[in-house]
Amino acid sequence: MSHNISVTPSLEEVQEFVAAGAGNTIPIFAEIPADMLTPVMAYLKVSDKCDYSFLLESIAGGEKIGRYSFIGSDPYKVLKTGPEEALQGDPLTILEKELKNIRYVKVKGIQDFTGGAIGYIGYDNVQYFEPRTKRDDLQDPIGLPDAVFLFCDTIVIFDHLYQKIQVVTHYRSDVTDPAEVENQYLKAVEEIQITIDLLENEITPKIPQPRIILGQEPVSNVGKVGYEGFVTDLKKHIKLGDIIQAVPSQRLAKPTSLHPFNIYRHLRSINPSPYMFYLDLKDFTLVGASPEMLVKVQDRVVFTHPIAGTRKRGATPEKDIELGEELLSDPKERAEHIMLVDLGRNDVNRVCKPESVKVDSLMHLERYSHVMHIVSNVSGTLREDKTPFDAFRSIFPAGTTSGAPKVRAMELISDLEKTKRGVYAGAVGHFDYAGGLDTCIALRTMVVKDGVAYLQAGGGIVHDSVEEDEYQETINKLGSNLTALRVCEEYYYRKQQLEGQS
Repeated sequence: MSHNISVTPSLEEVQEFVAAGAGNTIPIFAEIPADMLTPVMAYLKVSDKCDYSFLLESIAGGEKIGRYSFIGSDPYKVLKTGPEEALQGDPLTILEKELKNIRYVKVKGIQDFTGGAIGYIGYDNVQYFEPRTKRDDLQDPIGLPDAVFLFCDTIVIFDHLYQKIQVVTHYRSDVTDPAEVENQYLKAVEEIQITIDLLENEITPKIPQPRIILGQEPVSNVGKVGYEGFVTDLKKHIKLGDIIQAVPSQRLAKPTSLHPFNIYRHLRSINPSPYMFYLDLKDFTLVGASPEMLVKVQDRVVFTHPIAGTRKRGATPEKDIELGEELLSDPKERAEHIMLVDLGRNDVNRVCKPESVKVDSLMHLERYSHVMHIVSNVSGTLREDKTPFDAFRSIFPAGTTSGAPKVRAMELISDLEKTKRGVYAGAVGHFDYAGGLDTCIALRTMVVKDGVAYLQAGGGIVHDSVEEDEYQETINKLGSNLTALRVCEEYYYRKQQLEGQS
């Protein structure tokens, strides 16, 4: 057990912040070495016996390790919206209201995301931003809330660059009486100490893994014929000039007895991605490895990274290079990508100073475990009258999961799919106390609920799309998650056989 931890900022510094009226939310943190812990171990220790918890990680560009991993549990508030929930309507309005009274004080030695709201906003919330997309006739076979956010004050931050862990909590109070300030500060220090004791405990809780049943095949909600029918139908609308592009999808339901965290452990090694996440939301779990940022806002700069254009990885390094060159020179893929970059620029332009909007990087290649993509980066500086929430509304959902023009494409997608998309093509990430946000598109994401893993993928349809090729593209995109499930099931099946578990 650790004692006499060194905490930053000091009580005197916090009292100075309060006396100067600097703010009412101050991050307070302590550091311990990270060389004897992994994010997986830390998550298991911190989340044990908690209904709600999260682990956010990043392996940038498929290969380079992201600098930070974030872990949190036991939120002081859980926000759920949806038809069956106590809260209904636009989740962003509710989030904004929750966070608007926070006046955050930046302190040296720690990055901006130290706490806030962590969770997801489902695709179908677009009805609150674009009323034309509202539909009351869509089926909802999975039955999830439209949005769930965990408000966490205490989080564990792994800094992989410096091999250290920062345990951060917050002094959150509007009191100015010095004795009361000290009292609140000491409570924060005690919270940090409790978390460090958990991390330094030699016992790591085990993951309860039920008996594995092999051979439970995934079932599509539309099948090959159904999906190819979507493509044919959308091509008619494109020829009529109704839309330029649309992104239909199919969903697979795969029964599995795997514990969701075991799925995550395999996914992070099979398909490392810029946005890795594990959200335990009590009644269901999100397990994801998304390649694509939706929107990030930091210091009032808005970023979005359109991804469009996909190929399978090559079997050899030479074939991989050849396929990459072929992808970058494919006229259809280039045209589709440029269209989505323009859409991204328009979305950013709606909330940013026009002269600040720029394409930072146009059409570079990023490689992942099973596929490679064409990627571009767009950024701009928020106008004075706009907030990070406005930026989110402007960009959500991504053009890469809806189409162009966006609203008409979404209307046609609903006509064809006839089902709520739920988490798929929505956003997963955090809205932080510092006024920033970082969200990815819920792609390569599994919803695990009641012994079933749900996976979903789509593809961009344009005038010369080939039905069978488009169906195959969705299968390629589902490949990394299906592989993770298969490899994970086989691993635990063998393990249980060796241990004599029947």
